[in-house]
Amino acid sequence: MFGLPDSELGIAFYILEWVIRIGALVAIPFRRSPAATRSWLLLIFFLPVPGLLLFLTIGSPHFPEWRRERFRELDGWFHILGSRLAAYAPLPQPDRDAIVALTASLGKMPATTGNAVDLIADYDAAIDRLVADIDGARSHVRILVYILANDSVGQRVADALGRAVTRGVAVEVMFDPVGSRPWRRGTLAMLEAANVPHREALPFRWLRGRTRRDMRNHRKLFVIDGEIGYVGSQNIVAKDFKPGIVNRELVARVTGPVVAQMEALIRADWYLETHKLSASPVVVPQPAGQAVAQLLPSGAEYPLEGFKTLLVWQLHQARSHAIIVTPYFIPDDDLVDAMRTAALRGVRIDIVVSAAVDQWLVRLAQNSYYAELLAADIHIHAYRRYLLHAKTVSIDGRLALIGSSNVDLRSFQLNEEASLLLFDTESVAHVEAVQREWLAHSDEIERAAWKARPFPRKIAENIARMVGSLL
Repeated sequence: MFGLPDSELGIAFYILEWVIRIGALVAIPFRRSPAATRSWLLLIFFLPVPGLLLFLTIGSPHFPEWRRERFRELDGWFHILGSRLAAYAPLPQPDRDAIVALTASLGKMPATTGNAVDLIADYDAAIDRLVADIDGARSHVRILVYILANDSVGQRVADALGRAVTRGVAVEVMFDPVGSRPWRRGTLAMLEAANVPHREALPFRWLRGRTRRDMRNHRKLFVIDGEIGYVGSQNIVAKDFKPGIVNRELVARVTGPVVAQMEALIRADWYLETHKLSASPVVVPQPAGQAVAQLLPSGAEYPLEGFKTLLVWQLHQARSHAIIVTPYFIPDDDLVDAMRTAALRGVRIDIVVSAAVDQWLVRLAQNSYYAELLAADIHIHAYRRYLLHAKTVSIDGRLALIGSSNVDLRSFQLNEEASLLLFDTESVAHVEAVQREWLAHSDEIERAAWKARPFPRKIAENIARMVGSLL
């Protein structure tokens, strides 16, 4: 690599490689995590030209300027909604107020009281409930989802949407074309056959500012009549769409003022793709219960990594226990430090992942963190038999989150996500009860057994960990 070539072409290529290496030292550390910087520099040092091409393709996790400008255009619209929701603000509470204020700054949405939250942990029951709600729709249905398949589950939902259109109900459906790639053509045909208006989220554009194909809209939000909202991790696809793997999920069916935030976020995403915003204002539903809830959207448009920022801060504030459930667990240094520090203070941290594997590279990268976490007395549990696709967090019985965000670098930095925060004691207890049922059906990973895994496996994990940082 370092010997001087003996041809003019070879010398030119040699000089080009060193120009790339030196340029990378200047450009790559700018606004990137230390882990990402190390991985990119290592790749470009050994493979300058391929590394540069890969960096130009996926190295900048930012949207084009036209899209950022559209998002800025929504500032006033969100502010008006926030002012209208102020009438439903919860009473001041010292332990909660700082979280509410930070979340509002991160995601533009205030906390509201007067909500009712129904947790649905049965995959098929969630689809049944959604179809029934669509069949009962009177004015409009809005769906934003990562995967929309044209299988039997997707067809059931599309048929219900088609019936709603026939009744004169306004329907808008947006799905992610990369998440839905295996079914994309069939899904488009299915929606067109049902006369359902639809758009693809974050389509790949060549002429008007490229969007990375791995920057995706990963949200799952369904709103009916502005009165019923669904938020969680469940896509519109059969639970066993991957051979040999059956998904388990958790969905929150919500009524009350917080549904207005879900509808506003779906409308905003529709605006970003179409530059068209519905003339009708977002209607704030009447109170339906006692739950205190707040929506936290996150993504590349927002100034900070919202979900991660909140999670790291709350782990530093934890006093007794925290339960984190995620199918994909690839933390950054800030999160690892927060967990280790909490454990040193005597906080019990339980992480629930799945024994089932649907993405081997992700699983290897995930496994590379286990040894240091186990050494810090952090408890890791593998859920038996199923892929536990739910993404939930509970801390100290005072805060719970349900949403689409995994605890990984992709959800932190690349994906558009949405999480529902719950603050009232009853709602948080319900989430924690579901989590503890999952813990009861999991096997804890023992430190001694983990250390005894084969050496080649450890090598593969470390390589996967390096690749996972290339963001």
